Amino acid sequence: MVLINHAPAVRRRPEVRVPAGNSPRDSLWSAAKPVERGQEVAVKRPTIADIALRAGVTKSAVSFALNGRPGVSETTRGRILAIAAEVGWQPSSAARALADGRAGALGLVVDRPARTLGIEPFFMQLISGIEGELAAREVALLLQVTEDRSAQLATYRRWWAGRRVDGVFLVDLHVDDARAELLRDLGMPAVVIGGPDGLSGLPGVWNDEAAAVRSVVEYLAALGHHRIARVAGLSGLRHTLVRTTAFEAVAGELGVTPVVVGTDYTGEEGAQATRSLLASAEPPSAIVYDNDIMAVAGLSVAAEMGVPVPGRLSIVAWDDSVLCRLVHPPLTAVSLDVPAYGAHVARRLLDLVAGEEVAGACNATPVLVPRASTAPIRPGGA
Repeated sequence: MVLINHAPAVRRRPEVRVPAGNSPRDSLWSAAKPVERGQEVAVKRPTIADIALRAGVTKSAVSFALNGRPGVSETTRGRILAIAAEVGWQPSSAARALADGRAGALGLVVDRPARTLGIEPFFMQLISGIEGELAAREVALLLQVTEDRSAQLATYRRWWAGRRVDGVFLVDLHVDDARAELLRDLGMPAVVIGGPDGLSGLPGVWNDEAAAVRSVVEYLAALGHHRIARVAGLSGLRHTLVRTTAFEAVAGELGVTPVVVGTDYTGEEGAQATRSLLASAEPPSAIVYDNDIMAVAGLSVAAEMGVPVPGRLSIVAWDDSVLCRLVHPPLTAVSLDVPAYGAHVARRLLDLVAGEEVAGACNATPVLVPRASTAPIRPGGA
């Protein structure tokens, strides 16, 4: 379950209305069976007291049996468990939180415009992978979108002071980032989705971005491209710095001229960067985009400007998605199993919350998937 934290939610408890009964079975039946009242239906959630009444034992005995504690015979335990299953009894998350001090939720704060987050496949796939792992453990995901880093820091403090979450995922690690240090000082369990640098002692899970960049530049150079542009994401992010450093280093090794243009990851800025590059005195013959949204926007701009792809321009997208396969021509892309990445990160944070030692780890190396948007450079090309 993903809880989007825009405003405090008001929870209504189900109405309880139990008709009188003359026997334990009648009482428990009324607890589990809907009772119609005009057009309304009132349902009482089965409780430990109901199970105790049905089994003819004390509430303490039911508690011992349901929690696997000694104090009841195996015969009695079996009878209690059977009754609990029959009536659909479920433990109260609030009661469990009081018992073990846990909130039963993990948090994710994202410092990006909500409109961008909603259309970017990478984040949606990452969250789906995290949620899939948490749902199997009956743990909720609390998602907060903030306007800036100071708001993020305030959110972490508020969550931890109010016991809203048991730990957090830290995403979009910045070059100058105070969040990791704050989380470490708070003693708040946290796993960074990124790394290995700048973790401030927190465990991180990252992908080998440098190796993926090398594979892209080597591939384009082998196709004969000598002037390659990169439409990059936010310059302050660590993974942007890793990609840019690797891009320029590999280009230098191969005798390729690199051009880097920074953007905010949106399709609008991706399109604007593409227009500037293609209208320049020395336009590139290949462009690598830092996400699929900008790559699709760049493909549209190339068509608008009469630049055939891949005839005069080769395009490579980072973060392969269904968008890359639906456009024409389908885009060559750097592919990663993002839901599996999210699940990997979730398992690490769950282990950390459970008190286990968790170390940083490389998740995978993204793989280049060639498609029809890239081709050998034609004679007379840039």
